[in-house]
Amino acid sequence: MGEYAIFVIAYLLGAIPFAYFAGRFKGVDVRKHGSGNMGTTNAFRLLGAKIGALVLLGDALKGAMAAYLGYHFFGPWGGIVAGLLAMAGHSWNPFFGFKPSGKGVASGFGIILVLMPEITGIAIALFVLVVFITRYVSMGSVLGALTVGVLVFILNEPLAYKVFAVIAVSGVIIRHRTNLQRVLKGTENRINFKK
Repeated sequence: MGEYAIFVIAYLLGAIPFAYFAGRFKGVDVRKHGSGNMGTTNAFRLLGAKIGALVLLGDALKGAMAAYLGYHFFGPWGGIVAGLLAMAGHSWNPFFGFKPSGKGVASGFGIILVLMPEITGIAIALFVLVVFITRYVSMGSVLGALTVGVLVFILNEPLAYKVFAVIAVSGVIIRHRTNLQRVLKGTENRINFKK
């Protein structure tokens, strides 16, 4: 029975607020500036590329660790359940009143890196290309997630991974709906590569 504790651990891993800690280190409360999210994109905008990259690494690692633990103990289904719990912990952080706190993209990439590494490379390449061309991180995130959702069926991955893709991709799109509306209006923030 003790092995089921890994699902609690997965959720708590997801709740580690790397962007918040990094912001505090720099004297900035990321919840009160920029988008107000405790995620990678807001960290890049507010704290710069170097610290933003560290936040990205931390957020991806917590998703990867959760998925690895779940897979190790319970196979593919355990991997996706633990991964989704990590994304939930990141997106609705229990230490900050369960308020929306991030969009789970970096954690999601960490999860697929462990469970579907061949798909991860393609999704990340598309994400980088879209962000480089448009400078919209939101567009890169959504199209990267959609790539996972399509490839998981084309490459005939296990049913557990297909279920994960449908849930995770839907979540990413829903969490980015206001960003997409701003892209259409031309008011979405663009990332500044020179900063």
